[in-house]
Formats: sequence, C-alpha cells, structure tokens
Amino acid sequence: QVHLVESGGGLVQAGGSLRVSCAASGPTFSTYAMAWFRQAPGKEREFVAAITSGGGVNYADSVKGRFTISRDNAKSTVYLQMSSLKSDDTAVYYCAASTPGWIIGQQTDAYEHWGQGTQVTVAS
Repeated sequence: QVHLVESGGGLVQAGGSLRVSCAASGPTFSTYAMAWFRQAPGKEREFVAAITSGGGVNYADSVKGRFTISRDNAKSTVYLQMSSLKSDDTAVYYCAASTPGWIIGQQTDAYEHWGQGTQVTVAS
C-alpha cells in the first residue's frame, strides 16, 4: 500500500511555470509506475504524464514540450514541472501509482492508488 500526498499547486500567470510534487509513503516507491492526471471543473479526469519505475516517460499531446515528469526514488517523490502554462491547464492535479512499475497507462483505471489532489490555477 502506498499513500500519496500532492503539494505545490497555486495561482500562476499564463506563460509562467510551476512545479507540483507528490510524496509517497511506503518502502516500495521505486517499484511503482507514477502518473499525473488532472480534472477541470465539469470535465473528466484526464491523463497528463507518467513515468515507469525505470524512468521511461509518456505525455499527453496537450502538454508535450511544456511539462516534464521526473522522480526521485531516494525521496519517494514524483514531480511535474510545468512551463508555458495556459488557462486550459487550470485543474486539480492528481498523483497516481500503479504496479507493475514497468507499465504505464493513460486510463484512470490503470492506477490503484491516488492522492487527494492539488489545485493549479492559471490566470490569463
């Protein structure tokens, strides 16, 4: 079992940058695939980015070239660095974890563990 806690959300101007973090509890963080999803008001939760236990990454087309996912296994933390932010990026950002760690998916049902979310608001 892994417990996930997101942090780092906030208000940022369009064109700006922000980094959100997800700290995981438990001794097996390095074996999990990790992902970020987001959910805007009135919309379904959507995939943003994912990283395998080995460091392989995958991004949604809407964030390619602007967002970077990374992980620090020593700190049991996954990060999402966001740049060139747009108003469309406004959402609650959720961290998710799944096993086996070498497989990453873009569907919410691929992930067993979820954080509580952190709000990111981009002001235009």
